[in-house]
Amino acid sequence: MKRLDEKKQQAISLRLKGMSYSQIKEKVGVSKSTLSLWLEKYPLSPERIRELQSPSPQRIERCRNTKLRKKQEKLDFVYKQAKADLSRLSKREMYLAGLFLYWGEGTKTARASLALTNTDPSMMRFFVSWMELLGVPRTELKVRLHLYIDMDAAKQIRFWSDVLKIPPENFMKPYIKDSKFSSLTYKNSFGQGTCSVTYGNARLHDKVMMSLKYLRDIA
Repeated sequence: MKRLDEKKQQAISLRLKGMSYSQIKEKVGVSKSTLSLWLEKYPLSPERIRELQSPSPQRIERCRNTKLRKKQEKLDFVYKQAKADLSRLSKREMYLAGLFLYWGEGTKTARASLALTNTDPSMMRFFVSWMELLGVPRTELKVRLHLYIDMDAAKQIRFWSDVLKIPPENFMKPYIKDSKFSSLTYKNSFGQGTCSVTYGNARLHDKVMMSLKYLRDIA
């Protein structure tokens, strides 16, 4: 009982200092319903209420973090649903996914080679896996990077070599743009430069192109 009285006196003291129920609850460790009974005779002034309700950097940051956490929780739930829906892709499904990727992003003007260029490491990794599915060893793929003049070419070659599991000797001399990466206002998509993976083979090229023609015909 004595301990509860001490908490009540502490709560009253904090209330007289202008604290809200939420602030007092954090310090005293009792419910808001209990505080409402204890502090009924100690209302805050209208001015203090406006101060507590006005946006502050701390309040804005807490609100922002709460929104981000809730958004991430929703995305995690949707991701689990997508994972359950897709499960493990069969070879046929992987083949079709690769065809649609190539339909949207692949080079179609070359007469005897297949190539895909993008800034997204995950997309390029998928393309390399798809090429393996088509019977192409990684060691037969050629890679060329498009970089900005102030980027470390050797570092980016190591990065893409690790991501794609393709040896550095398969990398051609990078194409260096005169503009600077540091001058870009939007950098997220270009942090590692642009990667192009190529495989020269007329027979495989024709197979992919005719597969895409079939997809267009049945669309």
